[in-house]
Amino acid sequence: MHHQELNVHRLANGMTLVVETMRNVQSAAFTLLLPSGSVFDPPDQNGVASVLATWLLKGAGKRGSQELTTDLDNLGVQRSESVGVSHLMLNGATLSHILHPTLEIYADIVRSPHLADEHFESSTAYVEQMLGSIEDEPRQKVMQELRRRTFKRPWGLPPEGSLDDLPRIDPDDVRQNWGKCVRPQETILGIAGNVEFEAVKSWVEELFGDWDNPLSAEFKELDSGPTFDHLQQESTQTQIGIAYPSVPYRHPDYYTAWAAVGVLSGGMSSRLFTEVREKRGLCYSVYASLNSLPHDGRVICYAGTTNERAQETLDVTLQVIRELKNGIGEDELARCKARAKSSLIMQQESTMARSSSVARDWFHLGEVQTLNDIHKRIEELTPQAVLEHVHQFPAQDFTILTIGPEMLEIPNDL
Repeated sequence: MHHQELNVHRLANGMTLVVETMRNVQSAAFTLLLPSGSVFDPPDQNGVASVLATWLLKGAGKRGSQELTTDLDNLGVQRSESVGVSHLMLNGATLSHILHPTLEIYADIVRSPHLADEHFESSTAYVEQMLGSIEDEPRQKVMQELRRRTFKRPWGLPPEGSLDDLPRIDPDDVRQNWGKCVRPQETILGIAGNVEFEAVKSWVEELFGDWDNPLSAEFKELDSGPTFDHLQQESTQTQIGIAYPSVPYRHPDYYTAWAAVGVLSGGMSSRLFTEVREKRGLCYSVYASLNSLPHDGRVICYAGTTNERAQETLDVTLQVIRELKNGIGEDELARCKARAKSSLIMQQESTMARSSSVARDWFHLGEVQTLNDIHKRIEELTPQAVLEHVHQFPAQDFTILTIGPEMLEIPNDL
């Protein structure tokens, strides 16, 4: 792992710039986190942030919709927009000497989008198509509905929005959301690539320094849905979602929690894959991942199986999860570490991955972990430490959701 140059600059208006200089690449990437995630969607209007993410790119500053797209294409910017729970994210990557003109365009997108009525319908239609494809994809559907039941509202609402709420959203709702949420105070701009910090800092001061927005957005927290639930659907398959509490990204035990989940579900020699899929042939897909909000974490598991084998799949999956406390092998942890190291090396070669990591780290931790830091944290993990974590944060307080023709039986001892 090589040395990384990291610099942070906070603008007077509250915006934060985090820059990682990577001298051995020719590209530069940026991740702009705007404090306009789905938690700020007004009640019964889940999807406002999602519509905004698309609508923002339909003309800004002196450029109309087509001109904006053409100018970014001419600069060779690979770009994407997405909505998370806390943020609306704008990502872009290009050659490092083109970063400045690219940021000029994005400053317009953030600060003076047209949000013109004529482009509202196409932006909403795009979101509707995306939500329709989730409805048709049972695995995504069960994960989305599971989050809704395990996290408190509005944290568990689907960031993409919901088809039921979409018709209730009009252009003014979205403009109002932009006016309140998109503000410098909690905006984070992460940049990674072959760039000089001082130069980037002066561009960002010039483009964003006089941006001001005194408004602020808030939301009310409400309880989540039922712990055990079933959605009736005539189908030859049953989708199973299981969630239980873990630690968030900012918790000191995060990497130990990550390793515990890695033993359950990383690669083809992990426990869930071996026990549920390989040995018993119960299902075509099974996995678990660690999911983190700023203040709250969950392990979220999925299994997709035939109706005949659904009950056994649920029982065996829960059994494998709960038996993790009985011991963790050196070899299992070694495989987790090897997988983590290869992904760290790949990250080291990707400016896009690094720009989003530095921005995300700043949001969750108020500091940036270098790849060397992460490497060290992973290297230091021992089976004993992971096992202690599993005992300290046992798999309990489950949320279980199934989608299929038959309701499954939930074990009595949960």
